[in-house]
Amino acid sequence: MSPPEPSTNYFNLTSPIAFSAVASPGMELTKKRVTTVIQDSHSYLPLSKPLKDGDILLLLTPGIVPDVSTAKVDHEAPTSDPFEPLGKALAKHHPWVRHVPYLPRYGITGTHVVHIRLATAVIFVLSGPPVHGQPSQVALAEITRGVCDDRPQVIVACCDARELGPIEESFPAIVQVSSFAPSDLQAAADVIFGETKKQPPSTGPNLQNLILAPNAWTVDVWNGPRDMDASYELWCQCFPEKFHMSRFLFQSLLQRDGYVRHYVVREPGTSQLLGFCATYTTYAGAEDERLVGSMAALVVRPAYRKRGIGLSLHNHALKQLTKTRGVWRLQLGSTFPRLFYGLPMDSPAEDWFRRRNWSIDAQEATDWLLKFDNWPTTGLLPSGLVFRPCEFHEFDMVLALVGAESKRRNNVGWYDQYAKLANSMNIQDIVIGLNEGGSIVAAALTYVKNTGSPAAEDLPWANTIADDVGGVTCICIAGQYHHLSEGHVLMGNNTESEDADELFKVSTQRDAVMIGLLDSCIQLLSNQGMKQLFIDAVKGGDEGFQSMGFQKWARYRDVWRDI
Repeated sequence: MSPPEPSTNYFNLTSPIAFSAVASPGMELTKKRVTTVIQDSHSYLPLSKPLKDGDILLLLTPGIVPDVSTAKVDHEAPTSDPFEPLGKALAKHHPWVRHVPYLPRYGITGTHVVHIRLATAVIFVLSGPPVHGQPSQVALAEITRGVCDDRPQVIVACCDARELGPIEESFPAIVQVSSFAPSDLQAAADVIFGETKKQPPSTGPNLQNLILAPNAWTVDVWNGPRDMDASYELWCQCFPEKFHMSRFLFQSLLQRDGYVRHYVVREPGTSQLLGFCATYTTYAGAEDERLVGSMAALVVRPAYRKRGIGLSLHNHALKQLTKTRGVWRLQLGSTFPRLFYGLPMDSPAEDWFRRRNWSIDAQEATDWLLKFDNWPTTGLLPSGLVFRPCEFHEFDMVLALVGAESKRRNNVGWYDQYAKLANSMNIQDIVIGLNEGGSIVAAALTYVKNTGSPAAEDLPWANTIADDVGGVTCICIAGQYHHLSEGHVLMGNNTESEDADELFKVSTQRDAVMIGLLDSCIQLLSNQGMKQLFIDAVKGGDEGFQSMGFQKWARYRDVWRDI
């Protein structure tokens, strides 16, 4: 597809009527020219990543009259659009730019909404703080963000961003430009597309770097009462909205009795929280005294990244985990309590962790979401098996199955999730499959929030998606239904053809058991008012789950390493 001629104007922006606002007095053209990325928490930049040939890049700029008191002006010529150089500079990187003005007094109109929905990415320019009697441009940018849905939105602030208030809380990507000068706007376009020019060698030390990047950052133990609010704010700032949760839920996941310890780095002098690391330790299995150490989350305030804060937290946390008696294996992520099961797929931090000796090229684990309306009412059903909620006298048999299967498949923490239900009404949250002889050959643990379920307290994401989402976790199926699919060889003198037939037979039986188990879980959750099902950290089986109506909700790298 051949690119069009660079053209950035949809409307005639040269009409004096269009410029109803007045530029901020602080935006004089003689200001020192510096272009800065204030934050990019969703890794939108450079925009060359999401934009392909033919994708529309929408540039929304305010209709303003620039302050030209310090420049020579031809007063007989029509007032020009001060942001036209930005549109042209962007078009040099991506020719499919559409430049549309917005007038603060009229706000975001239906015409703007149409352009936003046709675009792949949006750049929204703020000229400065609100002028008396006119709506805030920041408020209009927030409206635009709501219309954008999942489209990348980059804010270009043509002023000191601090004058606009705490905009970092509302916008993932912010670029600050110091003036309307064409050279500054062109520099902003280069920054947005990741083509910044190298700076000349420094003739002396940078004072800011001396203050903000010491050789080693002091790592403190996290203090719940003191650090909770700042940690929660940092979490919401650094992770996509789908991974946001209520403050109460966030607090409940961090403040746990037992093997829990978190760490922080504070800014010297102000004690502002710059980085945070959450760690847990968990028993490996039912009869195993060994522990697994989990680095559940590691976050650094965007404006302070690449200064060694993350490395200081990472190294300190690993040192403390490896010093803990009984820890023999480390996980990047966590099992229970769950923040992330592993490193989110396609995370920009993959290379960073790879350089810290984590094996990032690991198996994928997937969180799945199913709407009950999409569940097939008919299909492969197991013969000779019965599925129903667990009864109290069957609980010990369930624990025996879960303990054996967890040990065989290295499912860390699964046994404890079931064991927590002992002597409680939540035993009936377990769905079991029994064969004709009455033996339990399958089990799954369901959970719904606000029912006292320990699993619901350890697994937050079903809770955050919607009120009608119930969860299923720790699905155990007895070994005779899947040992062939794991590469074991049949006993006896079967031919290769017979082996293949038997492999298909056992694989089909296992699928039937899984379907029967999930069908019973759906019935149980539906009786509690649920309309959707969430399954966490499933390894493999993508085609099967998709064929049953499941959609991928999140994907992780299943990353471990031995000590």
